[in-house]
Amino acid sequence: MPLYSLDGKSPSVHPEAFVAPTACLIGDVTVEAGASIWFNTVLRADYAPIVIRAGANIQDGSVLHSDPGMPVDIGEGATVAHMCLVHSCTVGDGALIGNHATVLDGASIGSRSMVAAGSLVLGGAQIPEDVLVMGSPAKVKGPVAGTPAEFLTKGVPAAYQALGKRYLAGLDT
Repeated sequence: MPLYSLDGKSPSVHPEAFVAPTACLIGDVTVEAGASIWFNTVLRADYAPIVIRAGANIQDGSVLHSDPGMPVDIGEGATVAHMCLVHSCTVGDGALIGNHATVLDGASIGSRSMVAAGSLVLGGAQIPEDVLVMGSPAKVKGPVAGTPAEFLTKGVPAAYQALGKRYLAGLDT
């Protein structure tokens, strides 16, 4: 896996985390236990830290980047789905960022909330806990509870934690 130091800061990956061999981690990146970083993902912490908390998953083709003084913090069990752009923001525990969504500088996604696929969360937006947001710009559409989004926010993290363990144990290069 490509891990690059920059200005004396190196990625730190827990031995029980999976990082795909084509993922690229640069600088002050921390990946905690049970987290997974999938193929062709870029985590570029050249200005501020990027922290991927325990059990979170960053799926294929996503890009995470931090600006000066504006870290990226992905909460425990959170999901950043395929091809997302996550820039200098916070994603709460158990939240899900849907495929090809964008979350911009200073935004905060509340725990267990879901950003629908293709949505744009503007910089500085404060999304509450337990809600579904969608659109461009993203707006709150209602609670996650009792919707198909609830299944995704609860089911995807466990599935990716199991898949990460499977890849750690059996991926051959």
